[in-house]
Amino acid sequence: MNNTKISRRSFLAAAGIAGAAAALTACGSSASSTASSAAGSAAASSEATGGFMELIVFAAASLTETLTAIGEIYSAENPGVTFSFNFDSSGTLKTQIQEGADCDLFISAGQKQMNQLDSTASADVNTEGLDFVDSDSRVDLLENKVVLCVPENGDKGIDSFDSLAEHLKAGDILFCMGNSDVPVGQYTQKILAYYALDEEALAAAGDITYGSNVKEVTTQITEASVDAGVVYCTDAYSAGLTPVDEATKEMCGQVIYPAAVLKAAPNAETAREFLAYLQTDRAATVFESVGFTAL
Repeated sequence: MNNTKISRRSFLAAAGIAGAAAALTACGSSASSTASSAAGSAAASSEATGGFMELIVFAAASLTETLTAIGEIYSAENPGVTFSFNFDSSGTLKTQIQEGADCDLFISAGQKQMNQLDSTASADVNTEGLDFVDSDSRVDLLENKVVLCVPENGDKGIDSFDSLAEHLKAGDILFCMGNSDVPVGQYTQKILAYYALDEEALAAAGDITYGSNVKEVTTQITEASVDAGVVYCTDAYSAGLTPVDEATKEMCGQVIYPAAVLKAAPNAETAREFLAYLQTDRAATVFESVGFTAL
């Protein structure tokens, strides 16, 4: 579990986000008034609890840089509110929530993991009848894109998903993807199916290696441990990778990030206020600086 308490260093280290954060503080009147309202409510909530409140946020690993930056800004505007972030794969986070971990706000990189915790979701997905999510608070927060990346100075000539498929069929590359319980891995499985590629056979032949979350996949690409990998465009941006191709909706569907306050949230009111803040134009400036689309 990657528990992260925000710091000034982590904020400044987020690639390209510092400029967006500065722009965030200078946004126009309507966005500012909305965000200020949420911020004022949060400040009042923290005062009511003795002047200090730690908000526990479980979020997909692909949100590490942007959410850390936004949390830094939010805390600066609301001195009584601090954050404990847990960034990991959405599947791992879902399991931790199910096992009773304290969490105020959950932001998943896929609908499946959120649906598995939502009693209003289809029983085909929420097969265990779990009831952890405050459904009234649930929103579709962001959209991301699935991209194909290769290491710098890669020499396999992989410049598209089509060429990736050809190399995988030839068995002459090592490809990295997320595990099956990780949203980016599930999107990648759809891409493999789109090209009629047998993942199990490729893995057995040693042509596929896996990462437990999107950051691990990104690391294997940047370190040139593999010839290609599939990640989100936001992670490619943060790692300084240039995608060679972007998956179409026909290949893997849309990549939507739902967010919701949990029913057992220790700080439910403040979590709702922070979630409202994440939907303002001011927060969107930070999200969109690395390639997210705010919904």
